[in-house]
Parts: sequence; C-alpha cells; structure tokens
Amino acid sequence: MLREAVDYYHSLLTDETAGQTQALINEQMHRQGLYFGTRPLTSVLRPRFFTREQYRLVSREMRPILSAFRKVHEAALADAEFRTQFHLTEWEEELLQIDPGFRDPSPTARMDTFFLPDTGEMYLTEYNAETPAAPAYNDALSQAFMGLPLMHAFEKKYEILPLPAQHNMLHVILEAYREWGGQGRPTIAILDWREVPTYSEFVLFQNYFTSHGYHCIITDPRQVEYRNGKLWTDTGVQIDFIYKRVLISELYAQGGINHPVIRAVRDHAVCMVNPFRCKMLYKKASLAVLSDDMNAHLFNANELKTIQAHIPWTRLLSERHTTYEGATVDLLPFLRDNKDQFVLKPNDDYGGRGIVLGWTVAQGDWQHALEVAVKNPTIVQKRIPLPSEPYPGLVDGKLQIYDRLFDTAPFIWHGDFVSSCLTRLSTDPLLNVTAGGGSTVPTFIIEERG
Repeated sequence: MLREAVDYYHSLLTDETAGQTQALINEQMHRQGLYFGTRPLTSVLRPRFFTREQYRLVSREMRPILSAFRKVHEAALADAEFRTQFHLTEWEEELLQIDPGFRDPSPTARMDTFFLPDTGEMYLTEYNAETPAAPAYNDALSQAFMGLPLMHAFEKKYEILPLPAQHNMLHVILEAYREWGGQGRPTIAILDWREVPTYSEFVLFQNYFTSHGYHCIITDPRQVEYRNGKLWTDTGVQIDFIYKRVLISELYAQGGINHPVIRAVRDHAVCMVNPFRCKMLYKKASLAVLSDDMNAHLFNANELKTIQAHIPWTRLLSERHTTYEGATVDLLPFLRDNKDQFVLKPNDDYGGRGIVLGWTVAQGDWQHALEVAVKNPTIVQKRIPLPSEPYPGLVDGKLQIYDRLFDTAPFIWHGDFVSSCLTRLSTDPLLNVTAGGGSTVPTFIIEERG
C-alpha cells in the first residue's frame, strides 16, 4: 500500500503544482522560523509516510530495547566496575552522583534508527538520551504540510494521521517536576547558547508552553546566577525548571563543576530534564554494552532477542579478543582487514563529527583512523543497509523525483514508550542534518480510505 500511496502523491505533482507547493512551504518555514541556522529545514515536497502496522512495529520493538537500557543504567549506578564500560570522565562520574529527584535518567529521548519498510528490519545506531532535538520542529512541519492543497487532494484517497510530539514534552516536564517535589506551575527556562542553530525551535516550545499557561523563558547558561538558594536569570526571573538543551559537556567546559546550573541542581534548588545521569546512556558505548556478549546475563530472553535483531554488532575499540558472528576474533587485526564492513564512532560526540565509514576511505586512511581511535574512547559498529525512497523536489523550476536515504528516529518518553517520529533525508550516508546537506520532513501514518 505504501508504494501505491507514494506513487499517487507524486502523480498529483506537475511543474506548476510543485512550484506552488514549494512557495507555500517556504512561506510557512519563514513564518515559523523553521531553519537550522540559516538553512531551511526541508527541501522536498512530500512528507514521510508510515503505515499503521509499520509504526506499531517500531513502537513494539522499542520497548524491550528501552527495558535493556534501563537495566544497564541501573547496573552501572550500582557497580563502579561495570560502569567503566561507558568510559566516563572524572567530572562525569562526579555529576553522576547527583540525585535528580526523579527516577528516569532520560525522560525525553530519541532513538536514531534505520527502518527498512520492505522487510521490517530496524537497526539502532544511536540513543540520543541527552538533548533530543526536533519535537517542536516536527509538529510545525506537520502543520505546514497539512495546510497544503496538495495534501488536501491526497487526503481524499488516504486518511492522514499526524504524530505530534510537543505535548509529551510538556507532560514530561510536569511529571518530573511533581516527582521532584515541585508544586504549582513552574517557571520553565529553556537553556542553551543563544547562538545555536536550533534556537528557532526554542521559540516554538516557548510559544507552546506559554499557550498552556506556563511562564517560559529562553536563557543562556552564561546569563544565570545561583544566589540565596535560587537560580536566577540576569533579568531577575527565578527559575523553577530547566528544560536543558545545552550539552552537559559544553556546560562543564564553560563553567566547570561549580557552574551555577550544576550547583543549583546539586542543591535541589531547581529541577532539570534531562538530568546529569542521562550522560551514560548518551555515550555511544551504551550500544556496545547492550551488544557485547559478556553482558548478556543482564537481559531476559525477549530483550536478548530484540537486541540481537535490532542493534548492529557494536564493540568498544581496544586491543582485545571478542566474538563476531559466533567466532572469536582478535579485534584490531580483524577490523584492519575488513574495513568495508565497519564504522568508527567517537564515544561522546554529535552531528556526525569524527565518524569514519570504512567503505568510504582508503585502506591506509582506515588503518590510521584505527590507530588514532584506539587511543580514545571509540566504538566500532557493523555496517548496516540504508533505506531509500523517492522524494519530489523543485530544481531550477522543474519537478524532479529521486531517491534519498532516510532514517527513522522515534521520540521516546519516560524511557518507556514511543510517540511521534523524526525523519531525516540525505544523499550522504551519514544522514545527519547537523553535518550538512540534510532535510527534515514530518512523519504521518496513512491508511487508504474504504
């Protein structure tokens, strides 16, 4: 059904209607600030379509994975030796001891995956458990596309179900705040550097929270102070709750372990989501912890089955022997001789930085990358198939339809369930909007009308 729906959508397009649709999308992006820095969020004319069964499959298969992540996080909190697998720094270890006042280490998260629609295969490549971006962007893009005459024509044949996300962010904030001990309506501060390219999403969230009766401000970590047991902005606003979008590593780099935000959270003077304890799960080593046979005893049969089905073979890079497809291998020589099957990823980075795709580099460059990476916390992951779909775009005033790689990045709430989904398109196998050249589209469930 999905291919027929895509073909039908494309059949509604001509050079003329493509131009009109692009103009309407551009107008909405301008009105709502839907840009990553100065780059428009989307450059195509079709949203991502999911069947109801595909969305249910992703949601269902994610739950055992999330249960497994919860188990390794609890094991790491309880056992310092087990925790070494995550390669935390000394200051990260110190922040780990701060009790956030609520149970979930990552109440809001995003799982970056590749889902193959034709087979139902799904591969998890990153657990963005610290500062998952784009819920508000996703909602705004959904509204922009739903307002298109083209979508109205498509809706005459197919039912369209949007997948909103912003409401879950508000619910996460309020639930964490109540569990923390907060009462009444908190003053919410969205915290990140004012120059970040995602600033326009903060404005969308601010408008949403305000529309529901909550005082919300956007503030920079350089513009807060902690005094008299309270966290204040430089304009004199007392903060009750921090919706943290700044990375923990950047916060520490800017102010050290005694940054006002860190002190306020440590003293239970302010509630913050996501808390410092999310850092372990954000480390790419968390996927290696789940994938490595030596940790299999932590999981039940269903969790192990789901891990094996959906997490690509992943290991921490070191001079060691490990198992690969049932055989014992000497890891570094094995990787050196099989570069086309593997990717190297720094343990703690984002935006595609430092990633080396073995099949895209020469043998000498791969060996050099291995030599450098083994000296720093790094994971190696097995290459996975990347799905692609045709998407229409306007090029020099003409309609063009060509294949784009795409990912499937469901939003995770309370570390427990999926609701809504981010989709990114690219012609680059890194498939990361931050890395450049990518496009974000809204995701809809569709169903043919009876």
